[in-house]
Amino acid sequence: MALPILETARYELTLPSVDKKISYRPFLVKEEKMLMMALESGENKQITSALKDIVDVCTFGSVNVEALPTFDIEYIFLNIRAKSVGEIAKLKIKCPDDKETYANVEIDLSKVEVQVDEKHSNEIQVNDKIKFVMKYPTLDTFDPNMDAGNMKTEQLFDVIANTIYEIYDGETVHKSSDYTKEELLKFIESLTSADFAKIQSFYQTMPRLSHEIEVTNPKTNKVSKVMLSGLNSFFQSPSPMTT
Repeated sequence: MALPILETARYELTLPSVDKKISYRPFLVKEEKMLMMALESGENKQITSALKDIVDVCTFGSVNVEALPTFDIEYIFLNIRAKSVGEIAKLKIKCPDDKETYANVEIDLSKVEVQVDEKHSNEIQVNDKIKFVMKYPTLDTFDPNMDAGNMKTEQLFDVIANTIYEIYDGETVHKSSDYTKEELLKFIESLTSADFAKIQSFYQTMPRLSHEIEVTNPKTNKVSKVMLSGLNSFFQSPSPMTT
């Protein structure tokens, strides 16, 4: 006699990048094991692969994980995790007032959203003739915890070349897919410093998974506001499966 197959609940969320509803389910033990093994390896490539595999299977293959913006992947996984092992995450946060004392805080993951800077746009008007239309980086092309302002020059140029979607030159539209990476890099190098700064601003103001919390210093009783940003900020245990 075969063992019973347990059914899992289905939930819905809206993808921040396209305002589209998708269904998802909690992860199973086999998927938790996969991620734990990846985390134990310490290899970013393996962790990224496991994260994408879990999002893919838990959304029933309804999303293209290779093309999804990083913030979409993080948001989906956060919700999967919340429905799998609980919506309350327990964290230790360093208090901003003395920068040495840690406070215990609890965060309701169901209230964490992708925040969009009001100044952000994926269209960048470089000058009177030239305009860029950008696409959002994926998990494979951009580390969401990295500050674009602190990236190494070569790394930043690679990211820009990989995330340009179209270049407008007056009425002429150049699709990045029609050009080699070398051609795109050469074009980027021809920009002025002021033009280049506008492109950097795209990455610095990109939508990101973030949540503001209040932290009370147990020594000074000082209440401070702390902004948590990026998936890693919401998990501090050896595995993000546990609270």
